[in-house]
Amino acid sequence: MEVDMMRVSSSGQIFLPTKMRKALSISEGDFLAAYATDEAIVLKPVRLPTVEEFSAWLDEARAWAAEAGYGEEDMAGIVKSVRRKKRT
Repeated sequence: MEVDMMRVSSSGQIFLPTKMRKALSISEGDFLAAYATDEAIVLKPVRLPTVEEFSAWLDEARAWAAEAGYGEEDMAGIVKSVRRKKRT
């Protein structure tokens, strides 16, 4: 693993070296998730799925729900219960 040194600007910004951006296919406007541990910061590119990928995941979820015996009316109740838990 290659190590690159970066300097933090007065506004807290850093510059990712070109070689690193190219290796990870990071372009202007892309999002990075930042994770902090005791003494390390990890940056991970966040990739939105393509329409095709999302559609395939949705098909998998529908197949799983059908196999588990869930119908459309069950899904509405499940979504409501999860949303209620998030608020509390």
